[in-house]
Amino acid sequence: MLTGDPVVSSVVSFEFGSFIIGFGMTERDSKKDVHAVLQIARALGMTSCLDSLLKMVVDYSMQLLNTERATLFLYDSEHEELYTRIAEGVEEFRMSINVGFAGLAARNLKVVNIPDAYADKRFNREVDDRTGYHTRTILSCPLTDYNGKLVGVLQILNKRDGSFDDGDIELAEALSAQAGVALQRARLMEEYLEKQRMENAMEVARKIQQQLFPSQSPPLEGFDIACWNRPCDATGGDFCDFISLDKKRLMLSLGDVSGHGIGPALISFAARAMMRALWSDNCDIEEIIHKVNRLMEADLPDNSFITAFLGVLYGKTGCLHYCSAGQAPLLWLHADSGDVDILAANTFPMGILPDMENIETQKAPMQTGDVFALLTDGFYEWARTDKERFGVERVVEVIIANHQENAADILKAIRTAVEEFADTKQSDDLTAIIIKK
Repeated sequence: MLTGDPVVSSVVSFEFGSFIIGFGMTERDSKKDVHAVLQIARALGMTSCLDSLLKMVVDYSMQLLNTERATLFLYDSEHEELYTRIAEGVEEFRMSINVGFAGLAARNLKVVNIPDAYADKRFNREVDDRTGYHTRTILSCPLTDYNGKLVGVLQILNKRDGSFDDGDIELAEALSAQAGVALQRARLMEEYLEKQRMENAMEVARKIQQQLFPSQSPPLEGFDIACWNRPCDATGGDFCDFISLDKKRLMLSLGDVSGHGIGPALISFAARAMMRALWSDNCDIEEIIHKVNRLMEADLPDNSFITAFLGVLYGKTGCLHYCSAGQAPLLWLHADSGDVDILAANTFPMGILPDMENIETQKAPMQTGDVFALLTDGFYEWARTDKERFGVERVVEVIIANHQENAADILKAIRTAVEEFADTKQSDDLTAIIIKK
């Protein structure tokens, strides 16, 4: 059973140049009608504000057809619904195109003329009963775009001097044709402006995030260190950081938040800030990992986690003390033998369980010429179109082949190798720290 359609009221008078459209027209004047439609078309073409345009269409339709009320429904193609964005006198709402006279016009893309609403069994009196309004006549006109696709429905109620006739339908169709194209243009403009606003916001976020990455390799006597980051999107979920504790020690961290984009970027901001704040208060690596994990686990969504490496490099002894929460593999090349240790993480990623048990700080006593490489999984998992990934073995081969170079050149060789291997677009964030003794 078809339900009744809600209505909207408005009483206004508009002047276009020397021509005035007003209420109370009792005789059909075709020249005036044509002139009015042309003037309306011109007015509709002068605004790109969707809300203003919707208001204009409602008011013009009431004046042109000498009616009491009108409603303009926009079409939501994804949900197959009609919805009001402007509604004076009634609350904004949605309804399926499978109900109501407006829905009938939308489905068939044809004008629906109801000369006597209460004599039509399909009419639902519920809205009239609720509002106290008495609907007599209904004219529902589909609005279409350049390609004839549904944009919305204009529903006009209660002609003041009788029922809607063929001349009214022709006028309504002419107005609807102009309004449909104008609405399409306005919606496209609105979508474009919203996209621009989002892109501008993302650019601000990108700049802020890039400023938080180290601008240059940190100095530490006896070591050569290089770092690099390139997010997959404007912003990413990776982070790396250095804090010079004194001339003899350097704190370093690297992390990877699951996913990429603005959400993971915000989480990475928080994780980095927590590590920095806790480090200034307590230089215990294990305790910092414990605390950050508890804090992040309480706030992260169920499907999010963070793999993170936190370490301290001692210039005097050449030893790297670290904990790795799911951040693996860690690659350690021994210069004296040319072998590479592929080290696993020593605890699970942060944000999964509230407590981490039995975390022990690991030690890597680096010798002259040794290389320690920290890379996020974007390097290892970058796949070609045939689904083959770059993998750990290829990274190891590049490090072995270039281990006599400085840290920056080793990192550059890894980047070049993965980019030459892949024939696909980067799909994950890339961050790396190369440490050479």
